[in-house]
Amino acid sequence: MLKKLIKTVRSLGTRRRAGPTVIEVSEHGMKRAAISSAAQKVTHGLQERGYKAYVVGGAVRDSLAGLRPKDFDIATDATPEQVKAVFRRARIIGRRFRLMHVPFGEEVVEVSTFRGSGGEGGDARQIHDEHGRIVRDNVFGSQEEDALRRDFTVNALFYDPSTEQIIDYCKGYADVRARRIRIIGDPEVRFREDPVRMLRAVRMAAKLDGKIDPATKAPISQLAELMANVPPARLFEEMLKLLLSGHGQSAIAGLRAEGLHHGLLPMLDMILEQPLGERFVNLVLARTDDRVQAGKSVSPGFLFAALLWHEVLSGWRRQRERGMPEIPALNGAMDDVIDAQVERLAIPRRFTSDMKELWSLQARFESRSGQRPYRLLEHARYRAAYDFLLLRAEAGEVEQSLADWWTRFQDASSADREGMLQTDTGPRKRRRRRHSGERVDTADQPSTT
Repeated sequence: MLKKLIKTVRSLGTRRRAGPTVIEVSEHGMKRAAISSAAQKVTHGLQERGYKAYVVGGAVRDSLAGLRPKDFDIATDATPEQVKAVFRRARIIGRRFRLMHVPFGEEVVEVSTFRGSGGEGGDARQIHDEHGRIVRDNVFGSQEEDALRRDFTVNALFYDPSTEQIIDYCKGYADVRARRIRIIGDPEVRFREDPVRMLRAVRMAAKLDGKIDPATKAPISQLAELMANVPPARLFEEMLKLLLSGHGQSAIAGLRAEGLHHGLLPMLDMILEQPLGERFVNLVLARTDDRVQAGKSVSPGFLFAALLWHEVLSGWRRQRERGMPEIPALNGAMDDVIDAQVERLAIPRRFTSDMKELWSLQARFESRSGQRPYRLLEHARYRAAYDFLLLRAEAGEVEQSLADWWTRFQDASSADREGMLQTDTGPRKRRRRRHSGERVDTADQPSTT
């Protein structure tokens, strides 16, 4: 039944159309100066050899929306081998669909060959799984087929730097102007082909400060369970794009509204329903958005550590209530959160290591006596952990006086630091003898003598 539905929709999409709308620069206002020099060199080089070549996708969408594009992708009728013949340093990548990466200095331009549907009698190398998801997709086609195969109309615009014209097959230009996210084709079929498109719809709506078209939005809540079929590594990549889009706060709100947040960040919905947790998470997302929009770097490890911090706190409390000592309880809570997370969202080990360091260092900020503060200042991750502490204080999770103390301590002179140290009321070391007479240090409870 599903295969029949996909076949029917595809046959409708491949029927002869009236042709594209050509929008002149006098109407859309997008100048070639908005395109990177590397992308212009790629389109010019391919066009000189007789191929069609256009800037396509997010670069065109964002430029028309008044945003600065991060990447410039090219679509062409040249095959990967033909692209490589034009640009000797280019390399072929990808399994599901072969792409070309063409380097120009520090910039790498991604080039894709126009995709087709791979219908009956054609080069049908498009394979679906039992859920309708595309798992292999190496099918070349025409420019029109390529436009119809893209996910959303706002991503199906072709810009020619040489003529400064926009080629529009799907009324995407009007959708960009209306800030409307509309999927191309039947929404249910397209979301089944690739469930990640539901995340992208939310991300683009947040980025463009727009809305998802009602017909596109309608099946999302019923199809949200398909996210379970997305490989964890790909899900992590898409979530990272969403959180680092510069509009993560509104995107997270969009995920919740569409019911897509369950299982992506475990228990995030429960955290956001707690006043303290909601305040902290929203503060983190707002700070991240500010940094991205200001062109500053953001550490994924720091971001995920902050989003999952209240899960760690909750687990830490449960472990201590069972009688486990403080530090082993914290370590156990951290491991539980990470283990639960990576089953669904494949956060790379380099990030989970950063997360665990940030979490474990929070407990050390409470110790302000003896040599402990000095050792913490020397820790390689101190600065990130200190920034984490400032967020906790701003959210009201810890006393502002604790954050203020560390702010003063890190900038104080050696003499002033000595005066700031508190009296050590923790366990004191004492010496005991082994049977051999060797003396060793142990950390016991304070002596009663």
